[in-house]
Amino acid sequence: MDFDLNWVLMGLPIVFVLGWLASRFDLRQMRLENRQAPKAYFKGLNFLLNEQQDQAIDAFIEAVQNDPDTSELHFALGNLFRRRGEYERAVRVHQHLLSRADISADDRHRAQHGLALDYLKAGLLDRAETALLALEGTRFEAQARLALLANYERSRDWLGAAQVAAKLEAAGQGSFAGRLAHYLCEQAAALVTKGDIAAAKDLLQQAISSAPHSPRARMDMARLSENAGETGQALAWLEQAAQATPASMPLMAPMMARCALASGRGPAVSALLQQAYSDAPSLDVLDAIVQLENAANGPQHDARSWYVQHLEKQASLVAAAQWIAGEKLENEQFHPQVQRALDQAVKPLKRYRCAACGFEAQHHFWHCPGCQAWDSYPPRRVEEL
Repeated sequence: MDFDLNWVLMGLPIVFVLGWLASRFDLRQMRLENRQAPKAYFKGLNFLLNEQQDQAIDAFIEAVQNDPDTSELHFALGNLFRRRGEYERAVRVHQHLLSRADISADDRHRAQHGLALDYLKAGLLDRAETALLALEGTRFEAQARLALLANYERSRDWLGAAQVAAKLEAAGQGSFAGRLAHYLCEQAAALVTKGDIAAAKDLLQQAISSAPHSPRARMDMARLSENAGETGQALAWLEQAAQATPASMPLMAPMMARCALASGRGPAVSALLQQAYSDAPSLDVLDAIVQLENAANGPQHDARSWYVQHLEKQASLVAAAQWIAGEKLENEQFHPQVQRALDQAVKPLKRYRCAACGFEAQHHFWHCPGCQAWDSYPPRRVEEL
């Protein structure tokens, strides 16, 4: 059978037309999908700007479904999940990014950083540590080290925190001498509970060398000396701390008064405290002065006039309550009720307040239990701020 070339010539235009129609259909479909993806993306962005996170997440999920290869949408979605507390979903998003072979090295490091933050927020500290350590040598190294430092502080791994702080300081990320001193003091406190006093003192000496103007290490040394009955040595440590940081005198005044009475150095320490009070009036220093003055002059002596002098300088409900506690009232039978009311009223005024977050506590903290800031508690009571 002869092959008829005319049929071939007639079919070529038909094939061409069909190919052209198919290409136009594919192009139209691509344009439609491309229009849908930006539309969903901008819709999500609009919801985000209006703080409608639920609607923003739905819009970004739609955008990801239309264009699953867009890594930026995945990053936005992961961050939104973390902000809303949906840490499991955030982890899945960042793990999906890490499993992809088509993303750049920088995006891989970015996903690793996001995964570490997910674990931190979720409280999975061990996994967070592993994820953060994997960022060494990347552009996220400094951020990872800061997060790792917070992680170690949160888990009370003071040795790990000291190592990271030393790396940060060596890299020029700021001075961490004060924190290093606190880490050493925390390690020393742990050794004291185990009974290893000698090793604790060695660490406290290192803390003093690391931060000479920080009063904590010397105060801890004084406390160890006081517990050992070496009250004279304790006073020497406290005097050094007062010279290095005069503003910390209110924190040291009660211990100074105890050690002065135990070592027979009441008058000398009282004079030191009176000079400190003259330079910067403080209720804790005032209480220590009254205690030493009463002890020096016998049981008949009444040093409460110091509270009256304080009231002439500052209106203080705490000082007024202290003075009234030993005063004979006209209706003395009502004195206990009045005193209880005053003591209840001054309790909030005798607290310490964190300057960073406002967390209040009855005791002074070097490390705020609220915001985890160091040295954020002024050495003065709330009433004196």
